[in-house]
Amino acid sequence: MTVAALAVVLPVGTAHAEPAVNEYVALGDSWAADATLSQVTTAFTPLHCVQSIGNYAKQVAAALAVPVFRDATCGGAVTVNMTSPQASVFGSNPPQFDRLTESTDLVTLEIGGNDAELAATVSDCVTADPRATPCLDAMVVNGVDRMSANIARAEPRVAAVLAGIRERAPHARVLLLDYFEGIGVTGGCFPMIPISDPDAIWLGGKLIELHDMLARVAATSGVEFVDTYSGSAGHDACQPVGTRWVEGLIPFSGTPVGLAVPFHPNQLGADYQARRVLEVLGAN
Repeated sequence: MTVAALAVVLPVGTAHAEPAVNEYVALGDSWAADATLSQVTTAFTPLHCVQSIGNYAKQVAAALAVPVFRDATCGGAVTVNMTSPQASVFGSNPPQFDRLTESTDLVTLEIGGNDAELAATVSDCVTADPRATPCLDAMVVNGVDRMSANIARAEPRVAAVLAGIRERAPHARVLLLDYFEGIGVTGGCFPMIPISDPDAIWLGGKLIELHDMLARVAATSGVEFVDTYSGSAGHDACQPVGTRWVEGLIPFSGTPVGLAVPFHPNQLGADYQARRVLEVLGAN
């Protein structure tokens, strides 16, 4: 599939306005796709990417009236999918870097959570016993935290992705996003989300480690960091509908009403991500 086939020309706000951004490419995983089961679009990627019609990248592109926009984000993506396709029975998402060109002048990237295997680990923490700690038991052995090691191993991979963006889009303004607080740091909400308090606190701490790692990579790579974590407290999956920005274990969302991907942003979360990107860009 060619770059041209993936490009969408968006209407500009006025006939004579010169857009601040001419060519925007969004890269990343399910938190960048704002993975959904009720608002899926296949305009840019195959069905298995579960990309939302209202993810933050599309909101940013619309707010900036970007003439050429390509959204490569895909649920389940890891850093290797920047240069290798991501296939399923529903089709293949080409290497995400295929959407970049020398004329790309804005890139957003959110990646690293799947490389660290943090998203996959959340479901392993589910238990019927509020005293059980399946995640801590499996992941912290003899004082060694395997998830912390995973996050550390993901750091050079994310740095390599940023270097690859620079090679392919040398004139682009590059923004790296983190993952906001989907799980609090003071405990869970068993049995609404059947994860014990110790495991929930551990998971919340790993999100902070992931945030710190991505902030460090952004600084060392010379790209702009979009901190979505710091302003997200009080909007975790344990909060009520209308307050929470990320869904819990039950695959159903109240915003919007419909099927959801567990432990992923709902529309309120996507809206928050878009606001933060636009703030960093100085657009609101």
